[in-house]
Amino acid sequence: MITGPLSSRAQELTAQGCAFVTATVVRVEHPTSAEPGNVALVHEDGSIEGFVGGVCAQNSVRLYSLKAIERGEPLLLRILPEGPVSAKNAANVDMSHEIAHDEGSVTVQNPCLSGGAIEVFLEPFLPPPRLIVAGDTPIAAALVRLAPDIGLDAVDSRGTDAGAPVPSSEDLALVVAAHGRDERAILRAALEAGVPYVGLVASRRRGSAVLDALREDGTDEELLGRIDTPAGLDIGARTPAEIALSILASIIEVRRRASTTPRSWAAAPPDIAVDPICGMSVLIDPSALSTQRDGETYYFCGEHCRRAFEHRA
Repeated sequence: MITGPLSSRAQELTAQGCAFVTATVVRVEHPTSAEPGNVALVHEDGSIEGFVGGVCAQNSVRLYSLKAIERGEPLLLRILPEGPVSAKNAANVDMSHEIAHDEGSVTVQNPCLSGGAIEVFLEPFLPPPRLIVAGDTPIAAALVRLAPDIGLDAVDSRGTDAGAPVPSSEDLALVVAAHGRDERAILRAALEAGVPYVGLVASRRRGSAVLDALREDGTDEELLGRIDTPAGLDIGARTPAEIALSILASIIEVRRRASTTPRSWAAAPPDIAVDPICGMSVLIDPSALSTQRDGETYYFCGEHCRRAFEHRA
């Protein structure tokens, strides 16, 4: 359980809308420096606060924490010392030291451990996806009211004292429900930013007219094809709340379609290198240990592997 300064830090990160992972040691087999209940916070840049074991164990925790953030799913990470692999997992051995994949868990072999083993539960905390709502209409108001109930951060396109929100690739959706006022600029901005769902609340006739106007403005035809108008699933909605519900259903469909694409925990996030001494996957970031040889950069899980490499002929 996370307590004390790390608990306050987690609350601070949540308030700031940051993505992070709580890494909690749930089981150990000695010898190991970690103990059950040890906790660390892993940031989306791979940096770590707290303690979940030595440098080599932290490498695996940091790497799989980034994968947990990428997938938005918790993970039980088992870190075993190098040694015989059980018959159950023998067929899964590969050169990356990742020896087993089960639903919700991964087992890795860490040749740097001193004979012990640890299990670490990685739980990602992600900011809610943002939905930008453009318009001062009953449908827009209903969207803002209902969106938090399905885990969305709904923001008014008119903004606050901090300024109006600008659509970006980090946003999940933009819905324009403005009855013809200031529609084209924000629709085009969302399309060009790659916002996954872009919806326009309009009749079919007026929606076609808006698409024609965007086409005359030079908007690419492929981008125009991504605008959902009339916005929402056709469920016979009539009231503002019903229309908002149909639009949110479309947004959920887009969101879940992306999150259920088959992916493997073996797929590494970018900037990964392999330690030439022990074969571990190493996260490349400003804190990574490295050395140059013959014009190439080599990365290491710890100082002992770097020294071994530097002394190797």
